[in-house]
Amino acid sequence: MRALTSPPEWLTHSLRGVRGLRGPVPWAAVLRGALGVGPLVAAGVTSGHTSAGVIAGLGAMFAHINDRPATRATRPVRIGLPALAGAAGLLTGAWLGTLGLGAWIALALAAVGLVSGAISAIGPVCSSAGVQLMVLAVVGAGMPLPEPPAVRAGLLLAGAGWVIAMAALLPRVVPPRTTAGPDGRSAVAAVYDALADLMAAVGTDGGQAARRRLTSAYDAAYEALYAHRLPLHRPDDEERRLRDRLAVAGALSEAALTLLWEDEPLPAHVTRAPAQLARSVRTGQPPGRLPAPAPDTAGHLAVHRAVLLAARVFDGEPAPAVGAVVPGHRQRLRRALGPAGREYAARVALCVGVSTALARLLPSDHWYWLPATAAFLVKPDMGPLFSRALSRALGTAVGVAVFGGLATLLTPVTGIPGTWPVAVAAVCSALIPVSVRHFALQTAVLTPLLLSLVYLGGDTDPGYTRLVDTLLACGVVLAAGALPGLGGPRAQVSVRLSLAVRATRDHLDRVLTADAPYAIRLRLRREAYRALADARRAVEVASAEHPPFGRDSAAWAPVVLALEKTVDAATACGVRMDQGAQRPDPALAARLRAGLSDLADAVAHRRPPTDLVLPAGAAVVDCATLADVTAGLRRARDLAAC
Repeated sequence: MRALTSPPEWLTHSLRGVRGLRGPVPWAAVLRGALGVGPLVAAGVTSGHTSAGVIAGLGAMFAHINDRPATRATRPVRIGLPALAGAAGLLTGAWLGTLGLGAWIALALAAVGLVSGAISAIGPVCSSAGVQLMVLAVVGAGMPLPEPPAVRAGLLLAGAGWVIAMAALLPRVVPPRTTAGPDGRSAVAAVYDALADLMAAVGTDGGQAARRRLTSAYDAAYEALYAHRLPLHRPDDEERRLRDRLAVAGALSEAALTLLWEDEPLPAHVTRAPAQLARSVRTGQPPGRLPAPAPDTAGHLAVHRAVLLAARVFDGEPAPAVGAVVPGHRQRLRRALGPAGREYAARVALCVGVSTALARLLPSDHWYWLPATAAFLVKPDMGPLFSRALSRALGTAVGVAVFGGLATLLTPVTGIPGTWPVAVAAVCSALIPVSVRHFALQTAVLTPLLLSLVYLGGDTDPGYTRLVDTLLACGVVLAAGALPGLGGPRAQVSVRLSLAVRATRDHLDRVLTADAPYAIRLRLRREAYRALADARRAVEVASAEHPPFGRDSAAWAPVVLALEKTVDAATACGVRMDQGAQRPDPALAARLRAGLSDLADAVAHRRPPTDLVLPAGAAVVDCATLADVTAGLRRARDLAAC
């Protein structure tokens, strides 16, 4: 009897995401959603300015999509920056629509796609900004509305501003006492929870997985406390205290990573120290007496010192300054103009241009749905391409069916054509904060909302035409994904992995430099682990792509693991040198640095590494950590050459 084989990853990826639907309901965001789109559209319909209400509702809808957990200082930027980009797109699209370009509108929107794609490569918030820029440029060019272009842009910003105002002014069960807010405290406490898990996992098979969870917790905490701040923002006392406690966690994590390299478990009572610190962050109460191990090994001594530092800082002493681990302006510019930005920009431009040209050939006056759908689908941070297309098609089909059923049932009941679409928009808007957990669910919620808005805007085409448009957009994006040199999965992996190798090199270089400040070393270690986490996510997403991309990209996962272990060993090496271990010969450090630089160039240019003789044997036998660094680098280079 023939054994049944499991279906391939690229077919099941979208189904695996269903497990992520569980979790607490963000009631505050749901309340903002219920009071967002619906009241704005209702105000427009009631006052006789329906199109103005539709545009403001569209701005609120996008704001709700970007209304993720954030602090009071970061939420205006996370919502406001994409809203500004969307207003620029709507203004540009509306202006293009007045030029009478005809079929040449496809080329003009493709040019906007170049800008949108380059912006999207910078980071998550800029990715949202790039998508809004592109989608609303298409809507502005294709959706006939009576308002002048500048008024449309202002109404869109007003809708987003309404959501930001609600987030700041709505009463809460526990009013925030600080600009850091409960999300900032939760993010820092989650770092200490992850540290406790890592210390408990030392000496077990779960050590590397626990270390990755710590990296994710760190990323969230730095995003909450440092990234996307308002201009001229000055942290208050509570936020400074949270930053100090996050800096202390850096010393504890360095000690925990040394333990991970030593593979020597801690006593159970010592591993509870980070949990006590996490509880103190959440409640504001003193952590109590913190247990520390006997300083009999390098790792135990590092933990001992870190616990003493934590006790002093939690008692009110300022922590050593570490600084933010967020990209600077030059790094953001390099991302936009580098290979990843250029290739993704070309992909967006191609998909939007082809979709627009195709939509103009179809027998419909409202052609904007097809290229707008393509602009959403081409966004790479929503998972593998095939999974995105499948989720989009299924979600749209469900949304169209729901909207059609509600139109059939509610129109005869209300008797007023504009009443029931407002109610549908309000309900769907309230569901947005929950729907963002899965792309198919998000599409199923957004489709009736968008159909309600365009229905009120005068587009009464049957819903099934939108489903056909969506299927055509899926076909265009899937076809573009098969073309080389357009920011596909291979390009994403090579760029992210190259950045990770360079970050690993910079960290190791500081570890081996005698006069390197401790704060800089901590910051570079964080940057290395963050870059490696980005590379691992890129490999995981690319591995779930349809063949041949997934099959080829999966081969890079062992390279990422080898580099992670290299950074683990380099961290332990730095701790041992702080405690008096002899520093390596400068020639050895130079050869390791050259090996990592060559590997980064090889990955970036998708070529095998050059033949480079790395030190071995007696050259590193006096330092076990350096021996492991060298072995990890050699393994990574060997795997990259395959």
